[in-house]
Amino acid sequence: MSISCVLGVPGVPGLPAVPGVPAVSAVPAAPESAICAEGLGKLYGDTEAVVGLDLDVPEGRIFGFVGPNGAGKSTTIGMLCTLVRPTLGRARVAGCDVGTQPDEVRRRIGLIFQESTLDVDLTAEENMRFQADLFGVPRRRSRVLIPELLELVDLAQRRDSPVRTLSGGMRRRLEIARGLLHAPRVLFLDEPTTGLDPQTRAAVWEHLHRLRREQGITVFLTTHHLEEAEHCDLMAIIDAGELVAEGTPAGLKAVVGADLVTLHTGDDARAARAVRERFGLAVQTHERGLRLKVADGAAFVPRLCAELGVPVRSVRVTPPSLDDVFLHYTGRTIREADGGPTPPPGLGPRR
Repeated sequence: MSISCVLGVPGVPGLPAVPGVPAVSAVPAAPESAICAEGLGKLYGDTEAVVGLDLDVPEGRIFGFVGPNGAGKSTTIGMLCTLVRPTLGRARVAGCDVGTQPDEVRRRIGLIFQESTLDVDLTAEENMRFQADLFGVPRRRSRVLIPELLELVDLAQRRDSPVRTLSGGMRRRLEIARGLLHAPRVLFLDEPTTGLDPQTRAAVWEHLHRLRREQGITVFLTTHHLEEAEHCDLMAIIDAGELVAEGTPAGLKAVVGADLVTLHTGDDARAARAVRERFGLAVQTHERGLRLKVADGAAFVPRLCAELGVPVRSVRVTPPSLDDVFLHYTGRTIREADGGPTPPPGLGPRR
């Protein structure tokens, strides 16, 4: 209970004014922290899986935990969900300490694993009922909740369908609905769209936004798809077990700043010399043209075309991406960190 509720602060709605004391305006309370970690770490022998992690996730936000495979994302989510015991530091989730109140934490969270845990021989509704029984949701309550949640994720028409007949996207949406049965305050999703095609991935994100909007739930998800982080209110980048950057997607991209201008001309070698001499800009030459970075690409391109002295065949301006942000903070692209092919120079994109 807040001090204002105990003392009866004058001017606050619902509380009596005190004679002779000027009224004051109610100040909206800052969002509470749904997740708070201080110096959180996990050691496996001499290996540091996660190192001194500090996190503060406000209630009602979608928070993206971004990094390549092996960066420490799943270990972190395991510690926050009480599945992995931290070696160092402490954390609170939904107001409870993960070390001293693990049972309370589990009652207040929903967790959806990277791999499906649905029983494919049961129907969608039977999977939901089984989950309700596991969490002690009263039958009277679950009979109301299950149809509502299936409707929420657009599966009401498939309630009697065996899970093995559902598509990958439908199964993921069913798992999200199942994770909401006990009304968790925080929903954890570990790589929620792994293996899904782009259209299905977009549908899953549509439902996650709807959850946050209609139920005010806090969503904490891990991903190594940087484009997915664009959907998040806040995000953090983890690399080799360490937090290297956090903020809003737009704020992190603003740190990178410059736009990428890709140019193809009638004589790229001559154009590159002109860019260096006339504009004083660094330029990269490759088989598909030239690349250069400027603060405001859209405003710069008309001047570039007018003063270059070389016929311009094509030009494209690309604002900073989260791939560029990852490269800026780690010195490598997320594809390189994941062991995938390296993209062409100047193009950005790690778990």
